[in-house]
Amino acid sequence: MPLDEAGLLARIAGGEDSARQFKADIRNAESLASEMAAFANSEGGTLYIGVTDNGIAVGIPRADVGRINQLISNAAGQLVRSPLIVHTENVVLADGNIVIAVSVPKGMDKPYFDKNGVIWLKIGSDKRRVNSKEELRRLFQISNQFHADELPTKAGIDKLDKLYFRDFLRDVYDQDYPESQEELLRLLQNMNLATDAGVLNLAGVLMFAERPQWITPQFAVKAIRYPGNEIHVTDYIDTEDFAGPLRKVFDDAHAFIMRNLHKVQAGRGVNSPGLPEIPPSVFEELLVNALVHRDYLVSAPIRVFVFDNRIEIVSPGHLPNNLTVEKIKTGISNIRNPILVSYVAKGLLPYHGLGSGIKRALAKWPYIDFVDDHDGSLFTAVVQRRVSASFGATLE
Repeated sequence: MPLDEAGLLARIAGGEDSARQFKADIRNAESLASEMAAFANSEGGTLYIGVTDNGIAVGIPRADVGRINQLISNAAGQLVRSPLIVHTENVVLADGNIVIAVSVPKGMDKPYFDKNGVIWLKIGSDKRRVNSKEELRRLFQISNQFHADELPTKAGIDKLDKLYFRDFLRDVYDQDYPESQEELLRLLQNMNLATDAGVLNLAGVLMFAERPQWITPQFAVKAIRYPGNEIHVTDYIDTEDFAGPLRKVFDDAHAFIMRNLHKVQAGRGVNSPGLPEIPPSVFEELLVNALVHRDYLVSAPIRVFVFDNRIEIVSPGHLPNNLTVEKIKTGISNIRNPILVSYVAKGLLPYHGLGSGIKRALAKWPYIDFVDDHDGSLFTAVVQRRVSASFGATLE
């Protein structure tokens, strides 16, 4: 439906925010371009020209519409890199003045620069320059031009776990461990585990370093078993931190969860060992998903919380790009760490195919909720514990 005055007033009634910007008039195409770039680098939004900062729709004279449309065209097509395709809509007010609504889509080719090479981001109703490596890396990561597992570390190839890497080469590639350091470095570079500068990248450290925790201590898994159903500051039943190569972290975190699950008889003999209340494969899938798809640009550990009524696996980083909880439930995925994914697919961790882990976990245990927290940059899998007397189950 075309936007009319009533619809316009309803849209601007809430004031400016990260998706709405007001301008009483526009006379500078460069300033307009920076606003467009900020919207495109964020989640998109609408610029209302002819609306004052305090949300009053005063409009612009009809005689100025052509001039402003020319500024919009120049800004979007010539002063933003890459050029943007924007949509404009003219809303006629009761007094004959016009408000121009300029809709800027969320960019698909981030990051976007203004003519001076400045990258802008929307922060609430304002915009600001990108001024840190972390923010710039995140923008490149969103546009699939950069991946965190490619990051160089300070670890030389001497930090490699030689025995573990030797066994991996033998079992996966049927290849011997290189005899010289030069051959080893060349092999690691060809395997996308070391940089041209001769150091291990993040993927190489996480998978094959002897003590990854000495190099990247923030990428551990912290697990706690709480009494009851709430987080306590000091009261807990079991707690442990897991570090080391990715496979060890996975095995230890999985074992922690399994030892804190109830065992149920479920129709088995009284003297037979009980079965875990939730299939172990459910946590295999969720832990692999957390370790492989977390955002390694966020310097924080994965956290595992075991409560009486649920188990939470909390990963740093919300779902990337246009992924939603509903999409991942259907098997749609987005590769955030392609090097890790490629090696996990070679058997480094239990892995059954890209995008299928969440579907498989739900098939085995449908009582799982997913929370995608964009503001907190977290993704949480909440596994409900449902030992039920209706199945004749008894707790050990």
